[in-house]
Amino acid sequence: MRIYTEKQNTIIERIEDFSLSQTLECGQCFRFYKQDENDYVIVAYKNLLHIKQVNDTLVFYDCNVHSVKTIWIPYFDLDRDYAEIKRFLLEKDNLLRDSINEKYGVRILNQEFHEMLISFIISQNKQIPHIKQLVKRISEEYGEYLGEINGEKYYSFPSIEVLGTISEEKFREMKTGFRAPYLADAVKKLSENVISVDEFKGMDENAARRKLMEIKGVGEKVANCVMLFSLGYRNAFPIDVWMKRIMETLYFQGKDTKKELIADFARDMYGEYGGYAQQYLFCYGRDNHVGKQNA
Repeated sequence: MRIYTEKQNTIIERIEDFSLSQTLECGQCFRFYKQDENDYVIVAYKNLLHIKQVNDTLVFYDCNVHSVKTIWIPYFDLDRDYAEIKRFLLEKDNLLRDSINEKYGVRILNQEFHEMLISFIISQNKQIPHIKQLVKRISEEYGEYLGEINGEKYYSFPSIEVLGTISEEKFREMKTGFRAPYLADAVKKLSENVISVDEFKGMDENAARRKLMEIKGVGEKVANCVMLFSLGYRNAFPIDVWMKRIMETLYFQGKDTKKELIADFARDMYGEYGGYAQQYLFCYGRDNHVGKQNA
């Protein structure tokens, strides 16, 4: 990578194994707002970013090099060698070739823990546009004003302290439905430090999953998503309805298969790289309707 400034913008050239649109649009985050082709506004870590990709070049508008290096390169996981990850996965499983070739630019974002926890509780039985709408509503109501881009005002996701002031009734008023008591329990545990990001450091995968599932309404799928996208457990392998169908179609002759068996298969096949395999498979399978006939 080559990083330099041009006027008020920071430019990164020679980016490899990265597609901004594939990474943002693959279902792992909800604070992105498309402006044009490969042109997005992103809110993360109380920061507002306008970013565009042109071929192997990223343009960070009105953003200094320090912010790019300390916030956005880690956020996009740009320091990691994805070519090596792909080589490992393809040596283990040639069936991944189509997924990796088509979704070559997917990277796993490193996102803020409490935002991911709340977002994926909201995500249950929701389509991405509605999830984005609810997360945006919570941010506008309780977050901090960050600025305006192209006539749109943006707000940060609320802090843990502020989240702790939101009652179940307030969550209901924001149209979160049956998730309201789950969200209320989550923010209570966060604000009272019953669950904190620091305690997951060094915790093994199973213990981390059990800890997250102490929160009302958090099952294995939500726990695995939070672990993969915010806690650094790159072996986590979230299995939702889509992923179950994709795996059944590709690996289990289209037969109905328990999620536990699929999880065991993924753990044995992909090991510490399970999360990367999951993202390639999920994005490819969703966009190509793999397993749809089994719905």
